[in-house]
Order: sequence, then C-alpha cells, then structure tokens
Amino acid sequence: MRNLTRLKSLQALEASARHGSFVGAATELDVTPPAVGQLVRSLEDWVGYPLFRRTRSGSERLAPVDEAREALDDIAQGLDLLESGLRKLRGRKARSVIVVTASQALVANWLLGRLQDFTTRHPNIDVRLDVSDRVIDLAQGEADIGIRCGLGDWKGVKSTYLMGEEIIAVCNRSLLPRDCHMAAGWISEQTLIHDGTPHPGGDFPSWRDWLTRAGVNQLPAESGLKINSTAAVIQAAIAARGVALVRKALVAQELESGRLVHLLPEIRWPVKWAYFVAASPKALRRYEVASFHEWLVSDSVESHRNVHQSASDAGR
Repeated sequence: MRNLTRLKSLQALEASARHGSFVGAATELDVTPPAVGQLVRSLEDWVGYPLFRRTRSGSERLAPVDEAREALDDIAQGLDLLESGLRKLRGRKARSVIVVTASQALVANWLLGRLQDFTTRHPNIDVRLDVSDRVIDLAQGEADIGIRCGLGDWKGVKSTYLMGEEIIAVCNRSLLPRDCHMAAGWISEQTLIHDGTPHPGGDFPSWRDWLTRAGVNQLPAESGLKINSTAAVIQAAIAARGVALVRKALVAQELESGRLVHLLPEIRWPVKWAYFVAASPKALRRYEVASFHEWLVSDSVESHRNVHQSASDAGR
C-alpha cells in the first residue's frame, strides 16, 4: 500500500531545492512562503533531521543536505511521472502548454516563420513565446525552453547545437548606386549602422575590422548611427537608414524577399557564437518540451540539408 499523504511536502521540498528559497517555491506552487516552510518542516519532523542547510545571504539561501540531495532525483522523477499520468487521465484531447523564450530579433526573423510546422505536427501543444533580449533563467523555470545565440556554455541547462552564424553587410535595395557598381569604397562612404549590443567572446567585427578585410585603405571615422539593439539595427537597415553589419540568420527572410541586399558576399566573417536550443534536464523530461526540442533540432538539420543542396544545384 502506497502512502502518499506527504505528497505536498515532497512538492515543497523539491521546489525549494530548485529555487534555493521558500519564496521561489511559493511563487511556483501558488502558496505563501510560510506555507512552504511548514510543509518542509513537517517532512523534517517525519525523517528526524533537517533537510536544508540554511544561510542568511546569497542567491541560494537553502542548500539540501547530502541525504536530501541523493533523494531529490528520485523525488523529481516521481513527481514528473505523476504529472504524466494525470495528463493521460485527461485524455488525448487535453492541451499542453510550452513557454519558449528567444530574442526579439530571432523570434521576428527566424522562429515565427517555422512555428506553423510545429503546430501542424503537434496540434495539442500550445506554444507561448516569451520574447526577451534578457537571458531568461531556464534552470530556475522562468521558461521551459530557449533558443540562444552564444558560446553554448550556460550553466544548469542542456544546450544542443542548431546552426552556426556569420556577420554580413546589408542595406536596403533603394540605397544601391544607380550604375549598380558597388564596392567596398562605396560602402565606407555610406551611413554606417553600428550594433552596440554586447557579444562577449563572439569575435564580432566592427565596421573598421570589416572594411579593413574588404581592402579599404581610407577608413572612415567611428561615426554613423549607433544602436544598442540587434532588432533595431535590422529595422534601421530595412528603413534605408544606412548600411549595417548583421547576423546572417536574422535577415534570411529579408534577403529572400529582396528588401535587403547582401553586400560583397565574398567577404566572409564567421563568428564563434552559434545558435543552440537550451533547456533544463527537468524540463526535458516533459513530453511537450522534449517534442519541441526534437522538432527544432530536426528542422535545423533539414534546413541545412536544403541549403547545401541548393548550393550544389547552383554550382552545376
């Protein structure tokens, strides 16, 4: 006979351990912090020893003792299985929700055009987008899964490579010289749009770096339009405010539609940053999160296959 009378206490223990505090656990469980504390204390009374080492400062004020840490994996898996069983009870018509986070530029220029395929394949999973340029804390459950551009070394999550990235020069077609003779010297004379967004460790080029590689001897001053938002840099280029250095993946649709033109495509500048799909191990145990993860990786592989095939066909 199973004794599940302490189920709420186990939920409180698991959530408190993940968040490092009763306050974070209370927000997740939709109860008050004292209620979470009482549930944990009742469990401590039952096992006969404290389950947390309590500190007065730091981001994690509660740290599980060794015995609790060893048990938490089993407890978390058990709670996940219970949740899965409840979904099965509700039947196939029940809808699941997944919260996906990505930057404004990536959502607008890359993700939105692909989401219909996922919805078609998984009609019972609703996708909610958390559009933010801030790095959401996936390990603490602020979102279920994220698409991030970086080095792929985020703590507390599993990161799976999607695709690489390179920096290209673009402008609105209306800015091109009438004789269609466009060279690096012409680019240096235009209004240069500078992306002031930090890219730590990415080896992103400045306009001075890019023009030097393009062979411009008389380099322009660091003037022009400076913007601290990648999405706004792309919009400024579309609005014909100048010439911009942008991530190629983020303007693929604009290049395909002809609204933006890739300038001097022979100048290649791959960067160390790449795109990854990231989620915590706990989140990936959920069916809907795992489904989105698998779909996104498969979509990326298929997209690369199509790009290489198109390039091969063009070279014949």
